[in-house]
Amino acid sequence: MYFRLLTIGALAATFSLGWASCALAQTPSGTAAAPAQQLSHGAVAAHYSALVHANYEDTLAAARVLQQSVASFVRAPSADTQAAARKAWLAAREFYGQTEAFRFYGGPIDSDNGPEGRINAWPMDESFVDSVQGKPGSGLINNRKFTISKKTLSAQNERGGEENIATGWHAIEFLLWGQDLSDAGPGNRSFEDFVDGKAPNADRRRQYLTVVTGLLVDDLGALVKAWAPGIRTNYRARVEKGGRESVRQILVGLGSLSRGELAGERLEVALSSQDQEDEHSCFSDNTHRDAVTNALGIQNVWLGEYKRADGSTLKGASLRELVAHTDAALAERTTKQIAASVAATQGIQAPFDREITGGKNAPGPQRVQKAIDSLTQQSKDLVAAAAAVGITQLTLVQP
Repeated sequence: MYFRLLTIGALAATFSLGWASCALAQTPSGTAAAPAQQLSHGAVAAHYSALVHANYEDTLAAARVLQQSVASFVRAPSADTQAAARKAWLAAREFYGQTEAFRFYGGPIDSDNGPEGRINAWPMDESFVDSVQGKPGSGLINNRKFTISKKTLSAQNERGGEENIATGWHAIEFLLWGQDLSDAGPGNRSFEDFVDGKAPNADRRRQYLTVVTGLLVDDLGALVKAWAPGIRTNYRARVEKGGRESVRQILVGLGSLSRGELAGERLEVALSSQDQEDEHSCFSDNTHRDAVTNALGIQNVWLGEYKRADGSTLKGASLRELVAHTDAALAERTTKQIAASVAATQGIQAPFDREITGGKNAPGPQRVQKAIDSLTQQSKDLVAAAAAVGITQLTLVQP
């Protein structure tokens, strides 16, 4: 997706923000704040790096479970093995969705050479990959002259158009679920599409699913390495040394996801068009969970807390505490607004393609609009939070 950028000065004028510094008495949780010298920009950046690494580690582990499930499915296609692979995809998305808060500042995932486009690009023209209703011979799978490999799929991704998605979460999703042709539920691809003699090019469909899942695991593994501790030359080392600039980038990521991507591209566009093709995870009908996990990712970073796959919680120096040292009221207001956004996204009902239909006063569109409004206000509060900690150059992605 491509976006417009807006600097903090323009945002401030647009949002008519007024922020003022005040003395800190208590943190929003009601406990006394740590001494100022313990809550430096560097401390926040260091803990952010640990949080990012932990979230990507959990995502990679879940993607490897998905890879194992896919291997079982292609080895012995059946309704049961297909259902297990689908379940693994949904479980892995719960972790990946939270990592979207680590984007939009040119970090390892979406730098010029980053893998974001291979991992999570959308919306997807399904016919670029496989046969669809009315086009039985379409797609790379049905072109037996095309060699399926990690290299060739990477080269084909977004080739000739942004919707020509060949790799990543949504290519895997499409292969597991198929087109969503139902108003009441997700896609319903038969496992027989992967059985020789039951569907044309079933062998290539199995091969494609195996290769594209392996590529996803490779790309997530590279992100884990980029954020791994103790490596003097990786991206994490730069962030930990970056001080105020690193905090600026963190806030760019949160503000951009809040307004430009989640409120804008993922909710507002779909609500306006009421078109299933603008739905993020349309094949599995998992878009409502995408919104929740994206909102949770923002909250994780703001609070400096992340619940790991093993049930433990990683906690440390946070943006909330950093801002509270300068403006306790603003820190509390932002914390409440972020919590309200999480709650609003949790209120969006599945299936999302039904939730966005009807007039603006219909219950579904009202629930989606509530989330959009909350996320938009949240982005304004994050801009104010940046100013409170001395960051005056904040360029956010806009829809």
